[in-house]
Amino acid sequence: MLTLPVLALSSLALGQAGGNAAVRGQDVNVTSGGRAYRSYLAAPASATRKPAVILLHSFRGLEQGYRDLVDELAAAGFVTLALGWQTFEQEPSDATVKTLVEDGLKYLGARQDVNSGAVGLTGFCAGGRYTMLLLPQIKAFKAGVAWYGFPDQGGTAAKPQAPNALIGQLTAPMLIIHGTRDQPSPIASIYAYAERLDAANKTFKLSVYQGEPHGFLLRESRIADTFASRDARRDMLNYFREYLR
Repeated sequence: MLTLPVLALSSLALGQAGGNAAVRGQDVNVTSGGRAYRSYLAAPASATRKPAVILLHSFRGLEQGYRDLVDELAAAGFVTLALGWQTFEQEPSDATVKTLVEDGLKYLGARQDVNSGAVGLTGFCAGGRYTMLLLPQIKAFKAGVAWYGFPDQGGTAAKPQAPNALIGQLTAPMLIIHGTRDQPSPIASIYAYAERLDAANKTFKLSVYQGEPHGFLLRESRIADTFASRDARRDMLNYFREYLR
């Protein structure tokens, strides 16, 4: 039986939607606060305007798996920018990250191949928390996908607000992806967050993977060849296809 590398398999699967499975990205600098943040961008070959996604990596940095995921999303038809939010600090303030994300939107908006009215946000771990936190605040985003985020984390000088305090401001639909064995961000907190979203009549979807730990997308810095990783990526892609038009 022929066995293809994980990236080849996933790129082919995503590319079935009309994208270019051979897309590969490049390192770019996104200027914010007078500093150049080392980031990664990939775009479909076509010059026509397309939906776009900003990706916020986990607390472990812009690992190769996230770069591969950017390539996957581009192959599926999304101009995708992974912002290197840890370029200067391991744990910058929420205000610093918010400004960087806003500048990332401006960076994408300056491109001729981006439909600025169809931009989504996704993030993982700390990036998942930023997705939950910033989606209600930055109305330019039309949808978000939060992977194993931290809805209750806040209350410090650098992180004054928890995402669950901003539910009332949320207008964009959000997909929440989580595992039942997540120890850093227990699933009980996600269920409670979902209940509050539901009580506020917010548009959301919760996808829970039984037995999966925190950070299950990657294994040893690469995209994991597991059902949960593959299925969750398909779920994200379909969600963005539905709302980024």
